[in-house]
Parts: sequence; structure tokens; C-alpha cells
Amino acid sequence: MMAVTETTNKSKKIHPHKFLLWISIGSICMMFAGLTSAYIVKRNQANWEEVPLSPIFLYSTIVILISSLTMYLSYKAFKSREMQQYKRLITVTAALGVLFAVLQYLGFRAMANHGILLLGPGSNAAASFLVVIIGLHVVHVLGGVVALLVTFFRAFRTRVKSYSTMPIELVSTYWHFVDILWIYLYLFLYFSR
Repeated sequence: MMAVTETTNKSKKIHPHKFLLWISIGSICMMFAGLTSAYIVKRNQANWEEVPLSPIFLYSTIVILISSLTMYLSYKAFKSREMQQYKRLITVTAALGVLFAVLQYLGFRAMANHGILLLGPGSNAAASFLVVIIGLHVVHVLGGVVALLVTFFRAFRTRVKSYSTMPIELVSTYWHFVDILWIYLYLFLYFSR
């Protein structure tokens, strides 16, 4: 009876890496909740001048949604030991992550080309908030892209392979998180104008 209880207790414990990931996700959520709250407070001030979002940000939203789907399918393929399918899907997910970051950059460039001063003296407070909020999200996405690239290179290495699902599960969880976070931020910025 004692051995069964010990096994049951061990199986209910969360892996330390997973625990750390969830703590990090909670911290990131708090940071973006603070930023979006500050945006709302600042928006109600008299000198607030609204800034339109570039349509390119909608395209980046579509890209990150597709990447979330390919991430889910790659994780599913890994669990099923369909390694060729996994390699293809993790490659597509990594490429879509890079494309998302490029589209974010192009979105800011398009706004700057339309005369919107994003940072520096004389810039609009709304534009500065956009740069900070979206820029911080892009930094988190780039962290996810690095994790995807590490996962990608591990998938193609020729040494003995480990079939532990934990690394891919962690990357998958984080990737879905940055996807959901971007959807929240995009909808927040789009509808708060």
C-alpha cells in the first residue's frame, strides 16, 4: 500500500522545468497586464493622440495562429514517433516564428513611413506604448524562436535521440502562450482605439 501511495504522489508532482515555465508565464502575464492597464490610464489624458495600427500586424496575427497549429501538430507527431512529420512541422513552425518577427518589424516600419514618430523626443505617447508593448512581445517571441531552433537542430542531429516529450512539451506550451498573448495584445490595441 505504501509503494502505491509513493508512486501516486510522484506522478502528481510537476516537473521542475514545467513549474519554472508556468512561473515565468505568470510573471509575463503580470507585466503585460500592467502595461495594458497603464495604456488605458494614459489614454484618458488630454494629450493622448491615437495611432492607427499597420495592417501588417493583422498578417502577423494570421502567421502566429498558423504557427500555433503547426506546433500542436509537431508535438502530436513527436508523441506518435512520426519523426519525419515532426521534423517537417517543427521546421515550418520555426520558419513561421521568424516570419512573425519580420512582419512585426515591417509593421513598425510601415507606421514610421507614414510619419508616425515611434520613439524619441516629440513622439506620441500612444506610439511609444505600441513600441514598448509590441516590442516586448517580439522579444518573448524571439526567445520562443530560439527554443524552436534548438528543438529543430535536435530533431536533425545524428546522435542517439532522446524520445522524452518534456523538451518539446515545454517549447509547445511556451509557443502557444506567446500566440495567445499576441491575440490578446492585438485585440486590445485594435479595440482600445
